Amino acid sequence: MSYIKYFLPALVLGLFSGDLTAQQVPMYSQYTMNGFLINPSVAGRDVYTTINLTVREQWVGMPQAPSTYAVSFQTRVLNDSYISRSTSVRKKLVRPTKGGRIGIGGYIFNDNNGIIKRTGIQAAYAYHIPFGEEGSSLNNLSFGLSLSAYQYNINTDGLIYDQNDPYLNNYDRSVFIPDFNFGVSYTTEKYYIGFAMTNMLRGSLMFGNSSDNKRSEIGHYFLTGGVKIPLASNWLLEPSAFIKSSDMVFKALQLDITSRVYYREDYWAGISWRTNDALISMIGLRVDRFYIAYAFDFTLTDIRKQSSGTHELTLAVKFGGSARRYRWINAF
Repeated sequence: MSYIKYFLPALVLGLFSGDLTAQQVPMYSQYTMNGFLINPSVAGRDVYTTINLTVREQWVGMPQAPSTYAVSFQTRVLNDSYISRSTSVRKKLVRPTKGGRIGIGGYIFNDNNGIIKRTGIQAAYAYHIPFGEEGSSLNNLSFGLSLSAYQYNINTDGLIYDQNDPYLNNYDRSVFIPDFNFGVSYTTEKYYIGFAMTNMLRGSLMFGNSSDNKRSEIGHYFLTGGVKIPLASNWLLEPSAFIKSSDMVFKALQLDITSRVYYREDYWAGISWRTNDALISMIGLRVDRFYIAYAFDFTLTDIRKQSSGTHELTLAVKFGGSARRYRWINAF
């Protein structure tokens, strides 16, 4: 109970004052599985229509431990539909779809961290600029912008604290915050790199702030990159990195270094190291258009004395990947 009594009120203060060194956004171990949750420019990048579910239970066994649930959708908007046109001699001409440059997506999420509950939605628009000819492997430069809207809610039920605590009594228990996120990425068959920033308005636009207190959110910055290295037949190695920072720069700097091995793109396993936090193992498989992946974070800090680790499960289904619909592109 001492964790709840002393740490959580400080967390509330940090979220509203901007002095907290911890990140305000959810953490994902399988960032390569659904990069759209991190960078809006990923929307529609791989040309598939994808539905993704992510469930993360952090520090299992610890009271009021963080948890995150997210359901996302993304797709590429095509210029023309796949249609058949009849000629004057009653013959049908089948013409393939043309690839558009616009990607759209969105997701809903619920993020819990102690007495803080963050629930919201996000809608994203991406524009992809291909380099190369149709029918060949494409390099894509992508830009994305997303609008997020979420509710910050403070639940003190069961919390042991001083009823006269000014940090909890002087702030609204629930506020609604709209904001923007931006991302850019460059992808080829062999490598990819992306940069994204969140909370561009820094929470300056807020609804429900009846106490008129000055509150601010921290902006976050994400840099991702990876290389695909062919090994023996049907085997592929993918080392990658994920750098996270915030307005406080080096105080909140964190790095994930990951290496995954694929077999025929249907099975994969990997290991990741997150600085000053955890060692992560991950496995996954694909069955037809369905994907399932699991990651376990073994905590390296003293929190491991009170927790049995962190579990993250990702489920995905992809549509439209057949050659009939996307014969104009060699998807990667």
